[in-house]
Amino acid sequence: MVREEMGEDAIIVATREEKNAVGGAMVHLTAAIEKDNYAAENVGDIASENWMYEDDDNEAMCVEEVTETMLRHGVPDEILDQIVSYASVMGIDEPRLALLSSIESMFKFAPLPDQAGGNPVMMVGPPGSGKTLAAAKLAARSSMNGLDVAVITTDTERAGGLEQLQAFTKLMDIELKVAKSPTALKEILLETKAFDQVIIDTAGTNPFDSESTKTLARLIGAAEIDPVFVLPASTNADEAGEIAHIFATIGAQRFLPTRVDVARRLGSLLTAAYQGGLAFAEVSATAKVADGLSQLTSKRLTQLLMPRAEGVKMHKARKAG
Repeated sequence: MVREEMGEDAIIVATREEKNAVGGAMVHLTAAIEKDNYAAENVGDIASENWMYEDDDNEAMCVEEVTETMLRHGVPDEILDQIVSYASVMGIDEPRLALLSSIESMFKFAPLPDQAGGNPVMMVGPPGSGKTLAAAKLAARSSMNGLDVAVITTDTERAGGLEQLQAFTKLMDIELKVAKSPTALKEILLETKAFDQVIIDTAGTNPFDSESTKTLARLIGAAEIDPVFVLPASTNADEAGEIAHIFATIGAQRFLPTRVDVARRLGSLLTAAYQGGLAFAEVSATAKVADGLSQLTSKRLTQLLMPRAEGVKMHKARKAG
């Protein structure tokens, strides 16, 4: 199909499994055509020929910098190779633009709703991932935007879990509702249908314990719920991929990384999204509840992975591949 569409010179750069709009399986395939290898006789003069080699050198240095950045963040080889492959075939000689283009090609971005409507949002993840704080931050943002917000917690066993979220919701003048079972959650969701947005906090789920994941799956199945996978940015990259894949199998479709401000190696972000087939949603990079979440776009993710010096802008135009 690639050759029929793009010609015999097309090469497959990457493939990944995804879910389509109705939840079915599909494969996302990316292909490209390598830049022409111009023969010396096609170059008008020595100056042009020197320009050609200088351009190739710039692109080689660009790919090298992207590679070094991925290694510095501990990105696993499989993902690193695909990012570098994208960067190599795009013909861009500015590292951040090359990384930005690779990220846009490989990953999906789907922000959390900031207006009325949509399914209830449920924060899910392993213990200590920052779900409760993420739920409070989302509730604060929605409330400040004038939305009528309902907050529910199913975290009734962890010591202090209920009290922590209750302290936040009390400050925002939001009644915290407690659901001790899937049936109770279903009933509360029926009661809160008139609210603009419903946010659900859950107890930490051990992804390697089948009973724990089954309990969470039953909660997710109580209604039409959008589970959001929450994980600290400092998690080991390989482990993050495994955990994300498990949470994706029980319904998570979006990813919200937390504690990005205290992590220096962010390979877990790329690995979790890639292995779980998850879309990046928001990012939590502060302990503050107000203004605590910001949308994680391809540009923001590129900036986190490859910070640029103050005052320097990505201004070079993309070159045709």
